[in-house]
Amino acid sequence: MPDIAASADHLFDLQPTHNPNRYFLPVEDKLSVGPPGNLFLFGGVGLASSIRAIEETTGRPTVWAAAQYLSFARVGDIVDLDVLVPVHGKYNTQARVVGHVGDREIFTVNAALGERPSEYSAQWAEKPDVVAPEDCAPVDHWREDRDDLHGRIDVRVVKGRYGEERKTGGLSEDGHVVLWARMREDLPMSSSALAVMADFVPSAIGNAIGRDAGGNSLDNTIRIRKIVETEWVLLDIRIHGVHNGFAHGRMHLFAENGELMASASQSVILRIRD
Repeated sequence: MPDIAASADHLFDLQPTHNPNRYFLPVEDKLSVGPPGNLFLFGGVGLASSIRAIEETTGRPTVWAAAQYLSFARVGDIVDLDVLVPVHGKYNTQARVVGHVGDREIFTVNAALGERPSEYSAQWAEKPDVVAPEDCAPVDHWREDRDDLHGRIDVRVVKGRYGEERKTGGLSEDGHVVLWARMREDLPMSSSALAVMADFVPSAIGNAIGRDAGGNSLDNTIRIRKIVETEWVLLDIRIHGVHNGFAHGRMHLFAENGELMASASQSVILRIRD
């Protein structure tokens, strides 16, 4: 039985069961976001925990994973994660996870995993030329004194309007936000950590439309290229467009040395808060 709790990544307390294809995740404040007294499981944690469950079950690294969010899990809930592996080939595995609280389905994650021998390793996406994290202003929303997930992440603004600034200037010219982010607990870089950070795409919506805005994610897709050790991750976010009450955007996730570690995309139900 895999010992999830003793793994190097302690983003969440994912626990194995007697069934090698089932895990469970207690929903705690530190995994949740939302208004006080009404916290819910952060969508990126749902994707991240599913990635961990699939990797533990198959013994292979994630290439691609996509979450569809169907409902909310609240603090105090226990989310069961059932792993199904319909295809397990020589190099590639196709799998999915169903996350549910009792009979209520919370999220579904589809994924491809594996490694293939290849002489090629290259990237064409370029890390933006930006100032160092210590020269950027921290985001008040991610305060260290918070008990929720935001309190576990240090976020610095490189480019874009945040906080009260989002309400000024009308529509953005390019829908572009750049952030530095790191886990305050000095956790090793992993596919799960990248999946949590990939769920910051909605945070750039307010910058794009010039309002105090965000949204509820309909999906979250991450594509892993190459994971390297890095303290800070540069989140290069672009909101592509908004229409009919929905927003769509993407993100590139770079290590400090410019290595492209992953790309991500989301569609979001647009929420105006002001």
